[in-house]
Amino acid sequence: MKMWLLVSHLVILSFTTCLSEFTWHRRYGHGVSEEDKGFGPIFEEQPINTIYPEESPEGKVSLNCRARASPFPVYKWRMNNGDIDLTNDRYSMVGGNLVINNPDKQKDAGVYHCLASNNYGIVKSTEATLSFGYLDTFPPEERPEVRVKEGKGIVLLCDPPYHFPDDLSYRWLLNEFPVFITMDKRRFVSQTNGNLYIANVEASDKGNYSCFVSSPSITKSVFSKFIPLIPLPERTTKPYPADIVVQFKDIYALMGQNVTLECFALGNPVPDIRWRKVLEPMPSTAEISTSGAVLKIFNIQLEDEGTYECEAENIKGKDRHQARIYVQAFPEWVEHINDTEVDIGSNLYWPCIATGKPIPTIRWLKNGYGYHKGELRLYDVSFDHAGMYQCIAENTYGAIYANAELKILALAPTFEMNPMKKKILAAKGGRVIIECKPKAAPKPKFSWSKGTEWLVNGSRTLIWEDGSLEINNITRNDGGIYTCFAENNRGKANSTGTLVITDPTRIILSPTNADITVGENATMQCAASFDPALDLTFVWSFNGYVIDFNKENIHYQRNYMLDNNGEMLIRNAQLKHAGRYTCTAQTIVDNTSASADLVVRGKSRKGGEKNMVDPFLPVCASLPPTW
Repeated sequence: MKMWLLVSHLVILSFTTCLSEFTWHRRYGHGVSEEDKGFGPIFEEQPINTIYPEESPEGKVSLNCRARASPFPVYKWRMNNGDIDLTNDRYSMVGGNLVINNPDKQKDAGVYHCLASNNYGIVKSTEATLSFGYLDTFPPEERPEVRVKEGKGIVLLCDPPYHFPDDLSYRWLLNEFPVFITMDKRRFVSQTNGNLYIANVEASDKGNYSCFVSSPSITKSVFSKFIPLIPLPERTTKPYPADIVVQFKDIYALMGQNVTLECFALGNPVPDIRWRKVLEPMPSTAEISTSGAVLKIFNIQLEDEGTYECEAENIKGKDRHQARIYVQAFPEWVEHINDTEVDIGSNLYWPCIATGKPIPTIRWLKNGYGYHKGELRLYDVSFDHAGMYQCIAENTYGAIYANAELKILALAPTFEMNPMKKKILAAKGGRVIIECKPKAAPKPKFSWSKGTEWLVNGSRTLIWEDGSLEINNITRNDGGIYTCFAENNRGKANSTGTLVITDPTRIILSPTNADITVGENATMQCAASFDPALDLTFVWSFNGYVIDFNKENIHYQRNYMLDNNGEMLIRNAQLKHAGRYTCTAQTIVDNTSASADLVVRGKSRKGGEKNMVDPFLPVCASLPPTW
């Protein structure tokens, strides 16, 4: 009895290396019923890269992880591929979230991921880096004064202190806080290195300058010691040509990002700066700052890749600079895996295709651990193949995960969900297909009997690969009780139905061709013989389109007074009614049709020939009837 239960229930195995022996036997020792509604973990929230300010007053950092699953998932965290010891007081878990108390840069900086598991398997989250952000103070040493002749250009170096991450923003203080220098065509603060550039110094530039540095990641700002700038008067300032001193470099930008290019020149008079994309139009999303020193391209796309040039010019000369923007792309799915059920012993090709620039590589995890690289094909699948799979597409710029559960189905044939029809009707002389669709895994072998006679493939009978039985040129002798037998290595089952042979439906009065004049009526006859145990229906079509007698009752009328007769009256015929009419007599078992042509002629003019409309004109015949 136990063996029968084992083979007659659906076995869905999700083997994982971390399942306890108890769980294995409890779940898989007796299989899982077809009604089992459990499923493996699906992430709803995963850890993200986090920067913890070293001077944070909070004293804790949280990395999030949440999955839905049935049964509820169990969570585990790993750092740099080593398990995190949750018995350590510094670590705790809230739900699936990891909380680190009193974070320590030496101990806690690294790459984290969480694992969510239940009976069906394990999934690994995306990897997230925990970094410690800091911004040191500037050195306490006084900065030397800078003397420069009026009309000459000057660069004041910021030389920012040690910091992380490298996302600083720069401004310059003049004499006191919070008086900041306003950038214009003559003065520019680079957001690349923080330096202050003055195209040519004026007497009004005299003062004390301090580089003010802010780190938005850790919400901290510092400023340097003041640098005294002393312009030296010149009786006559000499013009000198444009000299580009702020130059952008070749850059690799990620599609969808905003890109900033800086270009600034010293010179007297102050140079004008122009931008262009070499040999191509500028991107539609490009904006140039008022001073001309900054080009911003918003939401950059692959077609924005190319060589960009800035040109600085004054009356003494020009200077040019070029560099290239290479646009790259984060991985994006073209086709990815989804939860899948396969029969034991079958083959599986699991497509997982991604696009990106550079082209992403594909690797696979099974139950959270490295499993395969590239295309995944499984042959002759067994219970060992069941579990949680993750396809990872990654390139230089990141990785995307597709998660899916693979369930292996093992089931003795059963007709409980889809038994054969108890009564199958087929018309004499016709064809019938008797379906046999048990639920089974692996795919069963099929055989058929009629009464006590075993059926084999022959000139009139054919057993399809899916188990269906086809019988052609049906005779009265084909009626009877048919049984489909299905068997696989887990068991066997059968289902029975009765084939009843009916009289064929035949047209006994066909419509005939008619030739009428516009405004006249035409009658299309149609009568049929059929099996008296069935209901007969007549359907009329015009040039291949079914006539709706309710909507078109002005011109088309059925004669419902005649039994077994589908006669149709065409009233007040117009030129557009010329064409082919088809009568179809049908029952639930079979149908038959007959057609006739209607010619509608225009009215004669003063005794001349009538204008005839050819019902077979291609244009007319191809259009649906419009009345």
